[in-house]
Amino acid sequence: MHTPFFKTAFRFICPMVLLATFHLVHAQPVERMVKVIVAPDHTDWTYKTGEPVKFTITVLQNGNVVKNAVVTYETGPEKMEPQKKDSLVLPAGTTVVDAGTMKEPGFLRCVAVAQVNGKTYRGLATAAFNPLQIEPAIAVPADFSSFWNKAKTDLAKIPLDARMTLMPERCTEKVNVYHVNLQNYLPGVRLYGILCMPKKEGKYPAILHVPGAGARPYAGDIANAEKGFITFQIGIHGIPVNMDVSVYNNLMSGGLAGYWNYNLDDKDRYYYKRVYLGCVRANDFLVSLPQYDGMNLGVTGGSQGGALSIVTAALDPRVKYWAAFYPALSDLTGYLKGRAGGWPHLFDKNNAAFNQTKEKIQTASYYDVVNFARQLKAPGFFSMGYNDEVCPPTSMFAAYNAITSPKELFLALETGHWTYPEQNEVLTNWLVGKLKGQ
Repeated sequence: MHTPFFKTAFRFICPMVLLATFHLVHAQPVERMVKVIVAPDHTDWTYKTGEPVKFTITVLQNGNVVKNAVVTYETGPEKMEPQKKDSLVLPAGTTVVDAGTMKEPGFLRCVAVAQVNGKTYRGLATAAFNPLQIEPAIAVPADFSSFWNKAKTDLAKIPLDARMTLMPERCTEKVNVYHVNLQNYLPGVRLYGILCMPKKEGKYPAILHVPGAGARPYAGDIANAEKGFITFQIGIHGIPVNMDVSVYNNLMSGGLAGYWNYNLDDKDRYYYKRVYLGCVRANDFLVSLPQYDGMNLGVTGGSQGGALSIVTAALDPRVKYWAAFYPALSDLTGYLKGRAGGWPHLFDKNNAAFNQTKEKIQTASYYDVVNFARQLKAPGFFSMGYNDEVCPPTSMFAAYNAITSPKELFLALETGHWTYPEQNEVLTNWLVGKLKGQ
């Protein structure tokens, strides 16, 4: 069901200042001297199918229009070949583009590039057409539930073997910080993370932080631990999360490059099996702690972490609340039906030559966030923007629309694969409040 907050957010949320949030991989775009502003002619950026959309393109410098700016633009469904392209000079620094319409629910995007003083500047905007009517392209395997139930049963047979190492240099007056490693879904396969534990004796709710794509060191969520939460921020690759950043950069250029494609032709060996089960194993650890209050467990993350938030909440009934920013891995086979699919774009034109096989398409269906979203029972919070070029809003709405459990949606329309501080504050306050029973 949709809450009243959804309607308010859908119509009136306005983006403000540009700041990065600590737990998300993609930072805000850097401010530049020249801005290319693209805006649809509906203030809520939302249209009915068949309704025409016009985009206004304006080039600004120091708050004033740049006269005679040279602009190239293209319009069309997001991530697809453009339907219209043109290049023109803007004597008044602005123009209006007729972009047509869409006959089916989805998103139509206008991207504009300006040349000013020998430099290139880019802007975009994305119009939504009946987004709450977007249906998933991905199919649910008949044995989806039995596959994951067996995987969880097998996981439960593996000893946790938790090892905690205090990190005195990171501890605060109120919080102890530990580097933790656990045994994951197979003997000898480890999961690593940073645990932050309130020093004061008592029972506390717990928050699992699941990571965005890539590999990097983690510092842990000390701030919420100081507010009375057990927090556990994990990595997914089975390597310590307290090494120098150069180690992770080298791995992403070498052994972990394109890990999202590893063993995609085999649902039992696909890379994300260890990842999804590792999130459940992280919860096994959290609920085993004597300081855990026994009831209140939440999970949150952005991008790949947004996907993992939904997956974890669907797989693990111990999760009471989830909160996801722009979830990846959603509606992966959208490209096979002529529309945008979710990151990592396994079946787009760039990957078609080696990924569009029967086996890989079948495996994807066992790991697609949409099929986990359909299983959700825990209440959740979902936040995204229309201008996301990494996780297309078509794919994210396919996941959001599949959720039948209580849900709230915070739309910051102008955002891409990043958040405004207001977004982060609202989502964090929602999760923290729910876990505290507020």
